[in-house]
Amino acid sequence: MTDELDPLGRPFKRISVQRKNELPLAPGQTSKALRYSGVSVENTDVVDLWFGRVHTGVGEHSDPHHHGKAETGGFVLQGRGYIRYGDRYSKITYFEEGDFVYVPPFVPHIEGNASTTKELIWLTTRNPDNIVVNLTDQDVADLKIEYTD
Repeated sequence: MTDELDPLGRPFKRISVQRKNELPLAPGQTSKALRYSGVSVENTDVVDLWFGRVHTGVGEHSDPHHHGKAETGGFVLQGRGYIRYGDRYSKITYFEEGDFVYVPPFVPHIEGNASTTKELIWLTTRNPDNIVVNLTDQDVADLKIEYTD
């Protein structure tokens, strides 16, 4: 790029491509919900955005956590999953391939894979960053999960 400035008077940032097999693990992991940074401060010139891919194995679920002030949007690429939230994480919402998911800031939740055969893979974006606050000593209700293929 040249030394030109954008309309806000800042130097133009560079365009970059992050190769699918070279994505770094994101900082701030939660057990059994592996986050890979696609567009993040770790590998681009981005500010106030995290965009990555999350993997959860068959029958696995994350530990309780929330994302601080970050708003989170997700798109399910593969599998069927659920989010538990509310008092003792007793409310549950299921989602599947092609669905979009929104998680508001500061909402404690557990993400899980509701498939008996497929890894759950989804694209996730957060603003302003990939904030992950892991929660310990949580009272989690015993729920029957609807596992399917």
